[in-house]
Amino acid sequence: MGGHAPDHSAHGGRKDGIPLGKIAGIPVYLAYSWFVIALFIVITNGPPLAATSGLGLAGYLVAFAYAVLLAVSVLVHELAHAFSARMFGWPTDRIVLNLWGGHTQFESFTASPGRSVIVALAGPAANFALAGVAWPLVEARVFSGAADSLLNSAMWVNFLIGVFNVLPGLPLDGGRLVESIVWKATGSQEKGTIAAGWAGRAIVVALLALFIVVPWLRGDRLDFARTVIALLVCGFLWLGASAAINHATMRGRLRFVNARDLAEPAVGVPDTASVADALRLSPEGRPAVVVQDADGRPRAWVVPSSALAVPPEQQGTTPVTAVTAALAPGAYVLSSDGGQELIQYLARLDGGEYAVVDDAGVVTGLLRQQAVVSAITGKDARRSGHA
Repeated sequence: MGGHAPDHSAHGGRKDGIPLGKIAGIPVYLAYSWFVIALFIVITNGPPLAATSGLGLAGYLVAFAYAVLLAVSVLVHELAHAFSARMFGWPTDRIVLNLWGGHTQFESFTASPGRSVIVALAGPAANFALAGVAWPLVEARVFSGAADSLLNSAMWVNFLIGVFNVLPGLPLDGGRLVESIVWKATGSQEKGTIAAGWAGRAIVVALLALFIVVPWLRGDRLDFARTVIALLVCGFLWLGASAAINHATMRGRLRFVNARDLAEPAVGVPDTASVADALRLSPEGRPAVVVQDADGRPRAWVVPSSALAVPPEQQGTTPVTAVTAALAPGAYVLSSDGGQELIQYLARLDGGEYAVVDDAGVVTGLLRQQAVVSAITGKDARRSGHA
């Protein structure tokens, strides 16, 4: 609930859920998973409302209204994120209400520790404000019956959403405060995110102990609905915290990703060369051989096993293009390229090999996708099945 992140992918409205329209130009969607939590609220609250309030079947409608109030409270929370982000020129792509509350998806933006905290804490602040407005009305008994029940529910829902989201660990909004403190102290957002992710994991352990382990050790009977909610929330938090840690770890590795260091040495030959010419430069497959067209653009790379399979007496007359694998159009980068820009460019290309050239257009290396994946993940891509 209350999560926000830059958007690096294209999503259609159908995938996001049911479009509810736009608020201040921001598209709002109701994810299909929201109906799961709505059904849960109706099932757990409907029977007691029907039995004890004299509402009968109308009690189920009041229970559904609880679910709608929760969605509205979350929407206010997410709009607070979006509107505060506008102060810093961060464009909002969409807001999605879902099983776990909701999230605000921003387009690409550049954050700072201070701005990140302001945008994150704007959500809980909005919920505290709503709870503060409802409290005197509840105390004054302005309404009665179902209306009073709904107002009381709105007050507590907003208060609890606010309290829950200021807990100091990712993926909760309070985690941005931890992230920003460490970020400011170390100069590394990645270190801040990892610290906030571990804080989020610690919160999961504390919540499990508070709501399940301690009552069980005391011999208390665990409430089924409360236990299910606790397990689902803790599972969501753990996954979110782990994802934050993993993404920050990968972001930290990006600064060490550059074409020059990851590429294997290579030489270039014109597409008019023969297999013999290629083998003369690379008798054992090292360095790699990249074939260039008449304009000097890399177009293919020599497959060593194919070149060695050509009989010696035919190597001088067999064109090198007969033993190559084609590079995708544009599959070449400068040796100085690196970081996120390099990864984003390679992600748009087909194939798994890319030529590396210097500023003068001279081939210096052959970059393989598996080397890039290994550098980002810290794992051997060949063993992981990503090669």
